Amino acid sequence: MKPLQPIRITTEEENDQMLVKIELLMNKGSDNLTNHENEQLVQMADAVAAFEQTFYDIPRINSLEAMFELKMYELRLNRSKLSELMGIGNSKLSEILNGKRAPDVKFLKAAYSKLGIDAGFLLTHA
Repeated sequence: MKPLQPIRITTEEENDQMLVKIELLMNKGSDNLTNHENEQLVQMADAVAAFEQTFYDIPRINSLEAMFELKMYELRLNRSKLSELMGIGNSKLSEILNGKRAPDVKFLKAAYSKLGIDAGFLLTHA
């Protein structure tokens, strides 16, 4: 079997075509892929990631407030529903996210367990 040629995606159209190919392979199921198909899948995924990293400027989340805004968007929650989900008061949530109050252990545990926010992120941004 000949080695795979490097893949470089340069246009949106090429990226879309590569995503279709990836989906076709993924639909086969990982147990049903040959070694060659697995290698192709990894290579195509890497090419898509490189293209998207270059052409789509996705800002890094760099604050507790920004992370919670993202989570509220993803979960379709307002602050009231978020505080309810986390088991804390709405005013406490608001004060923490506005920087008027330091997050306590209960808040950090809820953010980790209820929202799936990375513990490392919480510790470095709390």
